[in-house]
Amino acid sequence: MKQLNKIALVAAFVFPSIQAMAAEVNVYAASSMTDVMNELSQEFKQQTGDEVVSVFAGSSTLARQIEQGAPADVFISANPKWMDYLADKGMTTKDKVKNLVGNQLVLIGSGGENKTQIDAGTFKQLPTLLGSDRLAVGQTETVPAGMYAKESLTNMGLWSVLSSKTAPSNNVRLTLSLVERGEAPFGIVYKTDALMSKKVTIVQTFPDSTHSPIVYPMTVLNDKAQSQAFYKFLATETASKTFIKYGFTPLMAY
Repeated sequence: MKQLNKIALVAAFVFPSIQAMAAEVNVYAASSMTDVMNELSQEFKQQTGDEVVSVFAGSSTLARQIEQGAPADVFISANPKWMDYLADKGMTTKDKVKNLVGNQLVLIGSGGENKTQIDAGTFKQLPTLLGSDRLAVGQTETVPAGMYAKESLTNMGLWSVLSSKTAPSNNVRLTLSLVERGEAPFGIVYKTDALMSKKVTIVQTFPDSTHSPIVYPMTVLNDKAQSQAFYKFLATETASKTFIKYGFTPLMAY
């Protein structure tokens, strides 16, 4: 009996300690960060033992979920608009927001890496190339990739022609899948999404001068130790190398 009591005391001492050491970080991130964030989550767990629970969706969807009380510890938006939205709602402050990475906008066509490069000529030929088909884009009023797409096409004098020929999606990954499945011959997505797919071809990169800088702002939404630790981890050299691997441009110094 004494031996059993001793074991029980040891268990009561050890197991709570182990539980206290392990923690979760709830990261709400733009869907275009799915692949890179999954790898970074594993790297963070290896270093700290803490789990990263990621929720991926369109930035507008995530921002509204956080506003309504979703248990996010860290939020990464695909554009400043939805970060500003949360700041205006009092969910964060602008001094807590840092630009994490940058990206590029590209025109993609259906067909994998073994298909001959699509000859799109100039962007001005896109309406003719589409014919009766539609251009896959994100929702142009709410989804950052769609907002950038509309901005670029407007600045190139093409939006008035193409606005009625679009197939809008709720996030950039859905836009990508439309082209992957051949349901749309062309689409506008981030370079990082296109690089992760073997079913599409990058036709052209939109000039940076045609749209606002594509940056992903990040904020920590509370003072939890694991939230702060994950924030600092994303600014490390290890994280920067992973971002570069997936086609992002790191913007935080390590």
